[in-house]
Amino acid sequence: MKKGSQSWVFNNNPIILASTAIGGPFEAKGALAKDFDVLHDDIWLGQDSFEKAEKKLLEQACEIVVQKGNIKNEDVDFFISGDLMNQIITSSFAARTLAIPFVGIFGACSSSMEGLALASLIVDSNSADYAIAAAATHNASVEKQFRYPTEYGGQKPPTAQWTVTGAGAALVASKGSGPRVTSATIGKVIDMGLTDPFNMGSAMAPAAVHTIETHFRDLNRDPSYYDLIATGDLGTVGQSIAAVLLAKDGFSIPTEKFKDCGLLIYRKDQPVFAGASGCACSATVTYGHFLNRMKKGELKKILVVATGALLSPMSYQQKESIPCIAHAVSIEI
Repeated sequence: MKKGSQSWVFNNNPIILASTAIGGPFEAKGALAKDFDVLHDDIWLGQDSFEKAEKKLLEQACEIVVQKGNIKNEDVDFFISGDLMNQIITSSFAARTLAIPFVGIFGACSSSMEGLALASLIVDSNSADYAIAAAATHNASVEKQFRYPTEYGGQKPPTAQWTVTGAGAALVASKGSGPRVTSATIGKVIDMGLTDPFNMGSAMAPAAVHTIETHFRDLNRDPSYYDLIATGDLGTVGQSIAAVLLAKDGFSIPTEKFKDCGLLIYRKDQPVFAGASGCACSATVTYGHFLNRMKKGELKKILVVATGALLSPMSYQQKESIPCIAHAVSIEI
């Protein structure tokens, strides 16, 4: 059911029946290592390219989430997935392996919650019994695509962020037990004219603020409704900007409640500049850490606001600014 200007309320309570988070060697050294189902010690995953390794991460996440749900691939009605590669080849090639009806999406790093919102809508409308929402990135493949190959040793400014190597997947079902997806707010593209691909946090912060404020207004809620409000990958720079903008508009969120996935996944002594980023950032933190905390009873209501910078190498080379977006999904147990 549509609510307000940009939100959906899911009356049939689609269930996150199972979820999984897969990571690489750097994530294994991070602050949330215990919340991953699998952590690889080989960044190549036995493949001959980083792009193939990224595909392997996504395939593994989906295979595990199906096993956790105690179903088979043929029981899944839709596979909804996104990534950062040209023409979302990671998701498309994984769909080839999984042989599940495929809906490919591109929301950049917001793809995790975009996928979860769409999967929940499809299940809530009785158009599917099971749908997988997934997203993946690989540090080396994304660096090659959007910046410089890692072997170049290019220097980065303090505002840069570290792309997560990993994949996250959620199995959304019409029945069963688990956290419920209760609502979603689909973001608008916000472009403040920034052009620096090494400062994604500043570019994405206004989009996150717009979606959070719209969510509260559409559903007639305020920050006190949630135990946790988490942005996707704003990092230190973007989160501080978002907090100021929200407070200015009358939506002050206590620091202990307002978190960022990009600031949670790694330890403070890991050299990640302003924090983590990538489609796998919000996907792994949500489908691993947050849902584990909910199952333990530590959190009952969370709002995850995944953020994305919708640039491409071509748009950057043509001196375009960076359009950004954020999608919010509320999960309750």
